[in-house]
Amino acid sequence: MRLLLLSDTHLPKRAKALPPQLLDDLPRADVVVHAGDWVDTATLDLLEARAQRLIGVYGNNDGPELRARLPEVAYAELDGVRLGVVHETGPAQGRERRCAERFPDLDVLVFGHSHIPWDSLADGRLRLLNPGSPTDRRRQPYCTYMTAEVRGGRLTAVDLHRLPRAT
Repeated sequence: MRLLLLSDTHLPKRAKALPPQLLDDLPRADVVVHAGDWVDTATLDLLEARAQRLIGVYGNNDGPELRARLPEVAYAELDGVRLGVVHETGPAQGRERRCAERFPDLDVLVFGHSHIPWDSLADGRLRLLNPGSPTDRRRQPYCTYMTAEVRGGRLTAVDLHRLPRAT
């Protein structure tokens, strides 16, 4: 099972559209995960129409329309992997401990908010993933998203994709 992970799209404020590379990767994903800060409903509509399965949450910049359609926290079991999605996890310092305590029954937690890619293991069991942002790199060298594989009840092949700089 192939996953495509993204967050913090902030459309149309930070970019006019999702990057072509990410859009080209959508059909290859069995599950698309968006960790909030969509900003517009058009992006949600687009991903709902193109993704085989979409799991998403709202973020702090998402208004009433998105909050009416999305949960604050989402949970799913994907081929034996217990996945959670949330927008904010607080400061980087202490993140692993906080998340392990808040989500004791998960194998993987996808989060956003910082626009900074993150991949770590909390408490020896909980994989924490932040795909960064495909549209707003902030202080990062590249805009990014992630892909991953779920095989045999395990998350494997987590890859961070750097997007070309806009010209």
